[in-house]
Amino acid sequence: MIAFDLNAEQIFTPDRHIEKILGAESGGDVTIACWEPGQISPNHSHPWATEIYFCMSGGGVMNVNGEEVDISPGKCIVHPPGELHEYVNGPERSILFRVRYGDDMAARIKEWPSYAPWEQTEEDRAYFGT
Repeated sequence: MIAFDLNAEQIFTPDRHIEKILGAESGGDVTIACWEPGQISPNHSHPWATEIYFCMSGGGVMNVNGEEVDISPGKCIVHPPGELHEYVNGPERSILFRVRYGDDMAARIKEWPSYAPWEQTEEDRAYFGT
């Protein structure tokens, strides 16, 4: 058994959202993701892993394949391996609990215009063919 106090694990910064991996088990990991108002994730995928988000508080919009899915407390979204997605946080602080599992948790980032210091890696360019 692994147990966490998600209230005690929260970390917020004004620069970008924080994803804090809390533990790993059976080929996966569990994470708390902390979002300030208006923060936006990179538009990314996990080619070899399933990613599951559960909204604990706050909320926003998950952009997936041109569709917007409202995220609010109690909602859960499952991204199969390779699904391109981007989270846009709403007007208040949000906490998302994330579970990933698969052969490799690595993300491939297509773009992240809301975070100026980010630069696309060679692996990302090769994956997206850019």
